[in-house]
Amino acid sequence: MSATTAAVRRSAWSRLGTIVRRNKMASFGAAIVVLVALSAIFAPWLSPHDPLEQDVLLRLASPSAQFPLGNDSFGRDILSRILWGGRVSLYVSTVAVFIAIVVGGALGILAGYVGGRFDRFVMAAMDVLLSFPTLVMGLLVVAMLGPTVGNLILAITLTAVAPFARIARAPTLTVKERDFVEAGRALGFSNLRLMAVHVLPNVLDDILVMAALWLATAIRTEASLSFIGLGVRPPTATWGGMIREGFENILDSPWLAILPSLAILLVMLGLNMLGDGLRDTSDPRLRHE
Repeated sequence: MSATTAAVRRSAWSRLGTIVRRNKMASFGAAIVVLVALSAIFAPWLSPHDPLEQDVLLRLASPSAQFPLGNDSFGRDILSRILWGGRVSLYVSTVAVFIAIVVGGALGILAGYVGGRFDRFVMAAMDVLLSFPTLVMGLLVVAMLGPTVGNLILAITLTAVAPFARIARAPTLTVKERDFVEAGRALGFSNLRLMAVHVLPNVLDDILVMAALWLATAIRTEASLSFIGLGVRPPTATWGGMIREGFENILDSPWLAILPSLAILLVMLGLNMLGDGLRDTSDPRLRHE
């Protein structure tokens, strides 16, 4: 009982750090994600030019010493816009996935722990959300409410709540029958304490793996919505918006669309490697230490 309780109470961040250190794929993916995140956070200091500054004389200029990645159709520095665009894309995606983890994870644990009609009702509601493809749900929400940062976050959150609810519910059904949970009930612990202290740490590994994978999906969704004109309004730089603007000159200046696409590809590669590494290390059937 003591060993089990100690394992349950162990810090989730400590476990995550151990997993990343032990798994090379997770370490490499985490390094990519951290590098991209830091470049976005410190964009005001790293960007060589104002991302909104226009110079018609430099319209569609090729890469040069002053502008390492060239200029777009308005003469704006592409490197600066990529750095600043990462701030918007990563902010929207991270906040949306975090809210989805809190809401979906709480619903999944509560549904699995309570069971009965409440469980069936919650899962039926999640099935309704899952019936809409991710991009279609985002289109519906943003088209009805308008293309703002808050509405983008809401749209992506709605697409991610159901998967997190299902991934949290499945292990909860097993964990709630374990001996240490039964012992907690016998000692008079409240249901809230049992779910928060004993059930949550045992399902957190699965949620973290899903979070890394869904963060990549959220970035792709935000870029897709921006590409079709339902993202943050111009002239604010976003990766999807830059691809849309560059697509108009794809034959003459292909780098306008390719460079922000590579930024999205890089961060999605890092997140998928991180998620796969976390899964391989946390799943006993896939663990190879």
